Formats: sequence, C-alpha cells, structure tokens
Amino acid sequence: MLLFVGLGNPTPDSENNRHNVGFKIIDSINKKFGLSKQKPKFKGLLTTGNVGDKKIYAIKPLTFMNNSGICIRELIEYFKIDAEDVIVFHDDLDVEFGKIKAKFGGSSAGHNGIASIDKFIGKDYSRVRIGIGKPKDNMEVSDFVLQNFDEDEMVGLEKITNNITESISILIDKKLDLFSSTVNNNKWVLNVELLVCQMLVSPHFLMH
Repeated sequence: MLLFVGLGNPTPDSENNRHNVGFKIIDSINKKFGLSKQKPKFKGLLTTGNVGDKKIYAIKPLTFMNNSGICIRELIEYFKIDAEDVIVFHDDLDVEFGKIKAKFGGSSAGHNGIASIDKFIGKDYSRVRIGIGKPKDNMEVSDFVLQNFDEDEMVGLEKITNNITESISILIDKKLDLFSSTVNNNKWVLNVELLVCQMLVSPHFLMH
C-alpha cells in the first residue's frame, strides 16, 4: 500500500501555476491507471485503486500548499500507512525544467509544502522533485512559482508527465535512482517521436 501526494493550491486560477505541478502528476496518474473518482476526504481530493498488484491512494491536499502536512497526517493515521510508504510529487526550483530528482528523506530546501509535511509526519518519506527552473530578470521566487507555465513549458511538462506515468512501476518498487534516470532519459517520448519519424519517411507510409 502506497500513498501518492501531489502538492499544489486548490484555486481555479492556480491550475497551471508552476507550484501546482504536483496536482498535474496526480491527475495524470488517476487518468492513466483508472483510479476512482476524486472524493473530498481528509481535507483533500482522494482517489484509490491498484497499479499492478499494489494498492494506491492518491491525494491532492486542499489545505493550500503551506498546510499540506495536515491533510497527509490525517490520511496516513486513518489508513495506517507508514511514512516510508508516502511519495510526494512537488515543484523544485533547484532542478532543471523538464527533469526530475527522486530521493528519500532530506531537508525541505525552503519548500513550504515539504516543510509542512516534515512537521506533521517527519522526514522519512520519498519525494519526486519536478524541475521548474529558476526565475529570471530578478523576479521574486514567490511570484515565479505562482506564475503560469508558458505554452512551450506546457509542452515540456506534458512530456515529463508522460514519462513519469510510464515509469511509475519503478517508483512503486522504490528504485528512486533508476526512476529518475529513466524519466530523465525521455525514453518513452523519444521512442514515440522516432516511430512518427519512421512512419513519415517509410515508402509504405508515403504510398498511402
């Protein structure tokens, strides 16, 4: 049994914010694996189901980013989920856009959502840090993370989201380094693009 947590803010105008990338990952997992309809529980939107033979709970806290830990503690206490079976998806300024870094434990590195979870359940859980890059032109960090992704970034975000969902079995096995390298190598995306290119230059394709 595992708990996937996607961090973000629940307001409609936050949907495409950089800070809400965790929500997008949970939505993608729900869709890919046909998890249950989202229901408001434990101060969040909860879905359940199986990925392979593993029971999965997935939640988007509705407590706003800085209080994410309140939601998580209520849920894991109710279902008796160990902190080490919690995997949190969140935005990260220190990771290059389009890349991820998965790790177990560690500091919050200034991320308020992670700091809140640390406060309520401790630090012994896994984090998938999803790169959003750094602000430019002296923009404040608080403004940058609450800014929407631009059109080009949304394309890149869709690719990394696809790679995460396609590689989720590795994450479920808690092979964090392998998960990071597999997602970052863009194998799934590159294979699809290669197939399209091959179709376009294939004589059989051109005949039709």
